Amino acid sequence: MFLRSALRDLLPPELRLFLRGLFGWLVAAFHPTATIIIDEYDGSSPNELYDAAQSYLGSRCLAAAPVVRLCKAHHTPHPVASLPTSHTAVDSFQGVPFRWTSRAVEHSTAASNAFLPYGHHRSTFAAEHRLLELSFHRRRHHAVHTLYIPHILDEADRLRLKARERRLYTNRAALEDDHHRLWSSVPFAHRSTFDTVAIDPALKDDLHDDLLRFAARVGRAWKRGYLLHGPPGTGKTSLVAAIANLLEFDVNDLELTAVTSNSHLRRLLVSTTPKSVVVVEDIDCSLDLSDRKKKKKTPKPGHENEPDRPAAVVLAAAAVHPHGVTAYGGGTVSLSGVLNFVDGLWSSCVGERLMIFTTNHPERLDPALLRPGRMDRSIHLSYCGLAAFRVLARNYLDVADGHELMPEEEALLQEVKITPAEVAEVLMGCKGDGADAAMGKVLEELRRRKADGGGSVKGEIKASKIEGK
Repeated sequence: MFLRSALRDLLPPELRLFLRGLFGWLVAAFHPTATIIIDEYDGSSPNELYDAAQSYLGSRCLAAAPVVRLCKAHHTPHPVASLPTSHTAVDSFQGVPFRWTSRAVEHSTAASNAFLPYGHHRSTFAAEHRLLELSFHRRRHHAVHTLYIPHILDEADRLRLKARERRLYTNRAALEDDHHRLWSSVPFAHRSTFDTVAIDPALKDDLHDDLLRFAARVGRAWKRGYLLHGPPGTGKTSLVAAIANLLEFDVNDLELTAVTSNSHLRRLLVSTTPKSVVVVEDIDCSLDLSDRKKKKKTPKPGHENEPDRPAAVVLAAAAVHPHGVTAYGGGTVSLSGVLNFVDGLWSSCVGERLMIFTTNHPERLDPALLRPGRMDRSIHLSYCGLAAFRVLARNYLDVADGHELMPEEEALLQEVKITPAEVAEVLMGCKGDGADAAMGKVLEELRRRKADGGGSVKGEIKASKIEGK
């Protein structure tokens, strides 16, 4: 204590720092290896870095390992490898070697029993604490923290997204809702892709490029809004599934009639995971989101002296919506709440997200909902055209363009209004009868519709393009 006090008082601060650095250099020279311990749990919470490191090691370091642990979750396409206990793997990053060792430490029975619920048999309980040890040269300490560990986390996120079971979520009913279970889900297994969806090729290519352009913004949260509109049966739902499959996103099917308030709507948005498609189908039938200016110009019978009311929908128990949709729960979802949901401050807190609204009547929607930044693209899906019919024939019958009935059917499609869903229904009804019989049935249906006055669809098919908003 005397020598330490004397050195502190007599030596200048610069010399003390130099001696401390010299001592550290000498220690590093004799013990050049540094070790980072990554526990499986931080107290009672899982350690995200441990799971990320195991995923990373399973894809990068275990290809030539003599022993590998494999695990396959339900509905996942491929098994996942991890480093078994008491084994070592070597990794190389930017030419620097790193040594990973998996260990397991048994807790004492007394310490482990402290976390058991009351009434459990304490003498037979045993716990195992797992951890990973990362060893490297001391000179690489800064590179490990600034480059290597962030690289592991990013790579693990990519692997987790690729191997995960994609889900289709729907918001729970208001009477069943609680803070921790806002959504219920099932596996998402829709097989629609951009190769099988029956829409105009120019529209398909433009939409495909637009999606990939925004999805390529690595490391930056982005949101995108699409409005799909057109007659029923023109492929809006199939296009939504194709978009989700292209981006490998989960799907959140939002039922607005089950939302009780603007704050509830906000909570649903915040609880969605990044890399998800939020879909509101038939939005004009869910809430009264019609043009506010038209409401002011059109007086309601018997209410001439009443002041203008805000554009809101009051959801009362057993109340029937003006468009014929029964709403349940209690509360109010306003137009401003929907607008903030689409493009407010809270909408930027989720991460990569695509929001899609579908409607058969876009003219019923308030223009504020359709402005740029909320609905970035307005996509019109029209009746079955020539290219869409070729896709359907290939999907259902494996028929190429050279079928003898194809020219007459394509000529009729320019004169008759028929949706891709109706064509698909005819083709499915002929399953087992052969391609010739199915093509003949489609030709009969087109001739019948023309005789009944199917009308002209010239211009309708040309309108099936993306309109920049």
